[in-house]
Amino acid sequence: MENIDATPNFDLDLTKPEPVPQQGVDRATELMNTGRLFRYGETVPGELSDASLLEQRFADLLGRKFAVGVNSCGAALFLALKSSGVRAGDKVLVNGYTLAPVPGAIDHAGALPVIVEVNDNCTIDVADLKHKALASGARTLLLSHMRGHISDMDEVVRICADLGIALIEDCAHTLGASWDGKPTGTFGKAACFSLQTFKHINSGEGGIIVTDDEDLAARAILYSGSYMLYTQHGARPPESVFENLRGNIPNYSLRMTALAAALALPQLDLLPERAERMNASYQCLAGLLGAIEGVQLIERALKEQFIGSSLQFRLPGLRGEQIAEFVAICHEHGLGLKWFGQPRMEGFTSRPSQWEYVADSADLPRTEALLSTLCDVRIPPAMNEHYCHQAAEVISHALQIIAP
Repeated sequence: MENIDATPNFDLDLTKPEPVPQQGVDRATELMNTGRLFRYGETVPGELSDASLLEQRFADLLGRKFAVGVNSCGAALFLALKSSGVRAGDKVLVNGYTLAPVPGAIDHAGALPVIVEVNDNCTIDVADLKHKALASGARTLLLSHMRGHISDMDEVVRICADLGIALIEDCAHTLGASWDGKPTGTFGKAACFSLQTFKHINSGEGGIIVTDDEDLAARAILYSGSYMLYTQHGARPPESVFENLRGNIPNYSLRMTALAAALALPQLDLLPERAERMNASYQCLAGLLGAIEGVQLIERALKEQFIGSSLQFRLPGLRGEQIAEFVAICHEHGLGLKWFGQPRMEGFTSRPSQWEYVADSADLPRTEALLSTLCDVRIPPAMNEHYCHQAAEVISHALQIIAP
């Protein structure tokens, strides 16, 4: 066995985000000095808050009519479902490769998740989608573009149209990505984006719903907790739409703060440059890992213009305890990897068989087979060619130790 101490260390902290632009820091400081951190105000009529400005910018960015800022992407998913007409007891389709807030949003809405298999490309299995839609009678699909993997949107949209299924997109990992030139977040009835620290825009926490449906947008604004101050939203439907809803929509207090919006606003202009850096690192690391025996990369579709904020690979030749040891060796040398096959939920990572509150969550053989050997490495904007080579060397050496 080779000496593990000979393995090069990985020197980049993958959990360290880039600093917030000075413009955001200055605006946040200005807000803190005024104390006006609530997104709604009663003393400055006609002035748009930072949150309203962010909503306008987001709607323009995606080419959608309306945007609603809330306190997390999970809250956005819940509100999108609730505002689109999902009611307690309804069934909602969702792909099995995702993170816990996605089925959690379905449960939050009182609905029942119907989990759809994913294929070896980490995207929804369209044959199983059609089968489970027909078998369950579900009329909503909450499609998670998990870790930036974009499903065959031509097929997904066709199936949804044929079966009368409303599509809600979870775009937490695909801000700026597209399918065949069409941005993710523009295929369905609504879409939700994340501003959490490890996403493409970092405001600590936050979520945004975009839609062209004026009734859905008005409901989401009222549900989010606008009180009767909804006219302070910039990217909103006409007041007449709200008049038909006043008094019928409970207030769930899921608002975005002015502070979170102030931090996020200047980062919108940085998206193209961040995406370019992350994609360059993704391609570099993919090329290096693809040359390592025992590593299987995830195939990407030609129509998929993704943002490489993370990279997934499989270790199909290893058993579970071997992968656990492999991940531990990588961690010892500075490279933090996620493994979706962990026997217990760890950190952010879980899989359907561990969601005990979801009926039939364990009956997903293709999804479980994929996730049992699936590893994940984060690619922050600071990752460059030097660090890609370090990561590949650590992974290669760890595999030589586990399976010489």
